[in-house]
Amino acid sequence: MTVFSAWHNTFGRRLYLALPVIGAFVAALALWQVVTVLLHIPSYTLPSPSAVAAAMVAEWPTLLANSAVTLLESAVGFGLSVVVSIPLGIAIVYSPAMERIIYPFLVASQAIPKVALAPILVVWFGFGLLPKVLIAFFIAFFPIVVNTVVGMGRTPPEMVHLMRSLGASSAQILVRIQLPFASPYIFAGMKVAAAFAVVGAIVGEFIAANSGLGYLQLVADNNFETPLLFGTLVALSVIGIAFFYFISLVETVILPRPLRQTRIDGGNTGL
Repeated sequence: MTVFSAWHNTFGRRLYLALPVIGAFVAALALWQVVTVLLHIPSYTLPSPSAVAAAMVAEWPTLLANSAVTLLESAVGFGLSVVVSIPLGIAIVYSPAMERIIYPFLVASQAIPKVALAPILVVWFGFGLLPKVLIAFFIAFFPIVVNTVVGMGRTPPEMVHLMRSLGASSAQILVRIQLPFASPYIFAGMKVAAAFAVVGAIVGEFIAANSGLGYLQLVADNNFETPLLFGTLVALSVIGIAFFYFISLVETVILPRPLRQTRIDGGNTGL
């Protein structure tokens, strides 16, 4: 109960600090509405916020169904990136050979446009869920690997030496010292990776899909349904924000405040 109360207080403080941003956002929407009405801008060119809202209300079953597909693809791809990236980052820290060979290869792999991988994955795995999940994974895993490596490198050496002098094994040092110190960095990487996973899912849906928000965007664009096109952007934003705050909640529940404050005060996230 105390943990959730702390998260609630933190959320309330962040909401208070975000009030100027919220006010600016509302003002921008109002200005957008006024400009589109006064200048008589066609809806197929730039719909007003009210037109976007009306399209979302009219098409909410379609938006909801396709949002669920994109959410599933993003969540599975993100989960796979977490499962693979954290152990890989640990292995890179513990193995000089992997650091010399695998780490540069991972960095170099980021030069490959992920859009170019999508058609290859479709040829290999068909038009189902797997290609979209893999694209989300390929885009999302790198920030977590980097932040895991950086975070473990920030572990105070004297604490490691102390644990070794007390006879602790490498596994005990990892679990009790290195991972706790690296956790704030890992969570920072996960927040970035969550947004990237949504992007990866959309990229996959652009290439080959018969459902999902990316597919719905293509349909709306081909039919000149610009308000619905903007509505899909709103849905994507909601998914991305939900991912971010879910990870923030998990971070608050798992990590004690001193560790979270360490990243805030002195934390280079490695990105």
